Amino acid sequence: MAFSIGLIGYGHFGAFLHALAQRFVPDATLKIHSSRRTPDGVLFFPIEEVAACDAVVLAVPISAYPATLAEIGPHLTPDAIVVDIATVKKYTTDLLQAMHPARQFVAMHPMFGPESYAKRGGDVTGLRIVVTGHSMPPSRYSALCDKLAEVGFLIVEKTAEAHDKDLAETLFLTHYIGQVIARGEFERTDIDTVSFGFLMDAVDSVRHDGQLFEEVCRFNPYCHKVIERFDRSDRQVRDAMLRLLPPGLDKE
Repeated sequence: MAFSIGLIGYGHFGAFLHALAQRFVPDATLKIHSSRRTPDGVLFFPIEEVAACDAVVLAVPISAYPATLAEIGPHLTPDAIVVDIATVKKYTTDLLQAMHPARQFVAMHPMFGPESYAKRGGDVTGLRIVVTGHSMPPSRYSALCDKLAEVGFLIVEKTAEAHDKDLAETLFLTHYIGQVIARGEFERTDIDTVSFGFLMDAVDSVRHDGQLFEEVCRFNPYCHKVIERFDRSDRQVRDAMLRLLPPGLDKE
């Protein structure tokens, strides 16, 4: 039986999902909807047609979730699965659970993106996908996990709260430091150490994700605590360094 996938949103990550779908589920019918201008060679469909697919993947900004769910709700088929791939999980999972008790959904977060995928030459072995909740029948959920594992992905299950806390202390912290370095206009040189190269790789991977950075901070309550911790430790290190006097002056 033919399987159809609806992809709503065609930003940086939506286009990446399009490429993954073409590679790993080439036999599926893929329909895409986006408010963006149509890229060359990509056909967009009306949202009601995309929402009628067997699986509907939401690749929209976190702030657009309430409006998007309200718009697709009347067009979802009884057995459709809504796939939430947002970077924040507690907020979106609560929205999905409130959408309609009978609707099937799976809340997941791929812990990789186009840049890391490209650096690995397209090898997805061991790349993690965190699943924080679902309302699918057990057999259907197992089949989904088996399919993802079959091509090499590693499934990690944890609660939405645990995911958001861990993410604030890892991905968001990376974004935070990356944005600080980018705005400070620190650049690579011809004498970079290996560690500085790694640091700038991290900066390059997040420097263009300004909207995602802001939305993760807005919708993940643990991010503010991370900022406060980072600010305290930054001040401690900064003050300790500034108290060190140049040679000669330290003896006066």
